[in-house]
Amino acid sequence: MAGSKAEFEVVIVGGGSSGIATAASLHKREPSLRIAIVEPAAKHYYQPGWTMVGGGVFKASQTERDMASVMPDYVSWISQAATAFEPDKNEVVLEDGSRVGYIFLVVAAGLKLDWDGIEGLTDTLGRNGVTSNYRYDLAPYTWDLVQRTRSGRALFTQPPMPIKCAGAPQKAMYLSCSEWERRGCLKDMDVHFHNAGGVLFGVADYVPALMEYVERYGITLDLNERLTAVDGSAKTATFATESGTKTVDFDMIHVVPPQTAPDFIKASPLAGDGGWVDVDPATLRHTKFDNVFGLGDCTNTPNAKTAAAARKQAPIVAENLIAAILDKSLPAAYDGYGSCPLTVEHGKIVLAEFGYGGKLLPSFPEWMLDGRKPTRRAWTLKADILPKIYWEAMLKGREWLVKPGKLG
Repeated sequence: MAGSKAEFEVVIVGGGSSGIATAASLHKREPSLRIAIVEPAAKHYYQPGWTMVGGGVFKASQTERDMASVMPDYVSWISQAATAFEPDKNEVVLEDGSRVGYIFLVVAAGLKLDWDGIEGLTDTLGRNGVTSNYRYDLAPYTWDLVQRTRSGRALFTQPPMPIKCAGAPQKAMYLSCSEWERRGCLKDMDVHFHNAGGVLFGVADYVPALMEYVERYGITLDLNERLTAVDGSAKTATFATESGTKTVDFDMIHVVPPQTAPDFIKASPLAGDGGWVDVDPATLRHTKFDNVFGLGDCTNTPNAKTAAAARKQAPIVAENLIAAILDKSLPAAYDGYGSCPLTVEHGKIVLAEFGYGGKLLPSFPEWMLDGRKPTRRAWTLKADILPKIYWEAMLKGREWLVKPGKLG
């Protein structure tokens, strides 16, 4: 296939939530578009569910489907990886050396979990009490550890921003503490939250509710501490602190790896500062190439990198891309919306919804659901409703509660 070239009106790089949702929104608006999705994976994952797997609420199998079952039949699926972009030629280079040509490009390639960015981590993941809900195969091990651990020290870590789902590191901690509390052994646990950042959560309105649970569970907050190394056999973790380094013993550690833009994006003409796809934060159009759009975790927009953000962004990219095809001004604007359902205990969630600058953007009136307080309604939304919305709405172009906002 080397040297071959296919032409499509729209090529989407990435068959995760952002890519498929964008294809669905485009097809809904203009069914005649010739769309290709470049995606090498054989499986598609509902990643927001992995927190619930680690908390014993979901089975891992509930979050996994064959890619073929979710890939739309109206797109051409190119089942290999993209390795480079050549926007001056309107081409994407594939791993076998072939190229696919486009008129418009959508980059929805996600981000890179840099497991090797922490010394010793890859050698001990999945054993020695070292786990992470950021991997499908490890989330069940988190729940196994929580069930087996009845005393000792449990560490939960968060790397420097940006990361996908900034609340996920502490979600794992709260659900673990909730289970230990339920079993009556929380008093025998020494729980620490080592956060490379300087605050518990980046939007201040939600911090009071979270601090109530930090105090309830007896969690020690170790802020401005970045995990640099893990020795699984010795059961020690090393952190860079404001005053140097420190090494801490553990019985269990939940690690969130550092996260970066994918290497092939970093090395491309599409990359801006930090290696992320450089797009306008409102229109999601590339700042240099008018026929390129980006969304999801791979862009430099200053919003929370969540599935909810991608669900909001996909219709905006679709509206603006079709306007660009027609050589019209771009009509839709993204307000930075993201959602982070913070699982503070089994059965209750603090539903953080916010946009650019930390502005609160609730989906429901306060009398129905106040996201600043832990509620059972928010838990029902997370556990029962959002997975159905993901599989049956977001991936199929049903844009419930995500009508694109207008520019201006």
